[in-house]
Amino acid sequence: MNKPEIILVGGGGHCRSCIDVVEQQGHYRIAGVLDLPEKIGQKVLGYPIIGGDEDLPRLAKQYRYFLVTLGQIKSPARRVAIFEQLKGLGAQLPAIFSPRAYVSRHAIVGEGTIVMHGALVNAGAQVGRNCIINTFCLLEHDAAIGDHCHISTAAIINGGTAVAEKTFVGSNTVTREGISIGTNCIIGGGVAVLQNIPCETIFTGKKPS
Repeated sequence: MNKPEIILVGGGGHCRSCIDVVEQQGHYRIAGVLDLPEKIGQKVLGYPIIGGDEDLPRLAKQYRYFLVTLGQIKSPARRVAIFEQLKGLGAQLPAIFSPRAYVSRHAIVGEGTIVMHGALVNAGAQVGRNCIINTFCLLEHDAAIGDHCHISTAAIINGGTAVAEKTFVGSNTVTREGISIGTNCIIGGGVAVLQNIPCETIFTGKKPS
């Protein structure tokens, strides 16, 4: 049986990691990648760049499935805009799970979210739409991750922690159980988050700014 085709939107480093997950999962065939217009005709890990963002309306009539493969550190704005545009065009954005990840059947993961190699999403965890759950990160029981978040490599979100939408949590960061992190925050790498963090905060392990 032919696999359904999927288009990846964004052709940078994060896209390369996503390609590996999509290939390993084996549910979809990558039909092409969208990137900057000047890169059309080039390839990303062997897959052709077939257009740019301006081609989304045309391609949404031809293809059913899309995945936002732009990275997200300083700002989620571009990922959010593309996700919302695709939803408006009627595209479907499946959740993608690496076969090397563990996602509990008692967890909830929203559309357009990718769970990378070695990640663990435990029982009772809830993950929103269009998130990046990156390599080897841990979402413990009953953690709640809002839409459009990036939980970076080897980060640990302990039980009952709530991370609001559009927030980035850096690599190797650990949260205390039961705390809350507000909307549109940037949490630096390798820090211990022991208290609630207000919205729109940059936190690097010292005084929030």
